[in-house]
Amino acid sequence: MYTTLITAEQLQALKANEARLMVFDCTFELMKPDAGAQQYRAAHIPGAVYANLDTALSAKHGVAGAHGVVVAKEEGPPASGGRHPLPSREKFAAWLSSVGFANDMQAVVYDRNGANYCGRLWWMLKWMGHEAVAVLDGGLQAWQATGGAVTDREEPSHFQSNFVTGEPLVRLVDTKTVAARLAQSDQTLIDARAPQRYRGEVEPLDPIAGHIPGALNRPFSENLGPDGKFKPAAQLRAEFESLLAGHEPSTVVHQCGSGVSAVPNLLAMQVAGLGPTALYAGSWSEWSNTPGLPTRQGAEP
Repeated sequence: MYTTLITAEQLQALKANEARLMVFDCTFELMKPDAGAQQYRAAHIPGAVYANLDTALSAKHGVAGAHGVVVAKEEGPPASGGRHPLPSREKFAAWLSSVGFANDMQAVVYDRNGANYCGRLWWMLKWMGHEAVAVLDGGLQAWQATGGAVTDREEPSHFQSNFVTGEPLVRLVDTKTVAARLAQSDQTLIDARAPQRYRGEVEPLDPIAGHIPGALNRPFSENLGPDGKFKPAAQLRAEFESLLAGHEPSTVVHQCGSGVSAVPNLLAMQVAGLGPTALYAGSWSEWSNTPGLPTRQGAEP
């Protein structure tokens, strides 16, 4: 069972041994929502299922109404807010079943984006109680560099399965919880956005610039080495311990803009032996749109 990272060579061995396995391609581009699917169609690992961030890994955006957010009956209430709200666990289980994913399968997730988007599916499967899920270290680029085949063929449909949800293996926190624990010792926020967005110098996506007061900044890309793979565990551990400066790793809550790019930090801490830690999925996009909550610009003192 692979539960954090898997190498291209290890994935090749699983495929050669015809293991009970499903591979997911999570390639996506925020500014070009259709680009990920196009890249998948042009080249993907044979047999891989495409997992679209907007349609498979997020709930539909609700419509603001007089009494809160109005959601479609067939969707059900989302499990978080923000620009990429988590779907309900029931809705996500239905999607997993529709693509044929079963509880006894090993899942391998990858993208072309430095683990930015596939981390979302890794975390969501853990949230569903599924332990056997791993991120392909180095993504599609590493797969191709080791001679792994890619294809542009249309993949056949899978038979419907019956994925059964279990107890979550990860911790999800909401805006109310984060707000109640601001400046308390039992919560340490880590913001995965680029430094310029964290400091509020630019904001290309959300209406307000800045960060949650007290949040530390570690851009998710800092977890990767020049080869696009996660840094060694010892190096990751040293870097996070330096960032935390004495704060207990167990108090960490990860966030970013919409809860997606925060996951590579969460995964890196687990690889480093500093997990488990929590995810604030609504992140800055929900926080900054919630009336009455404080925001801050510039660097933390």
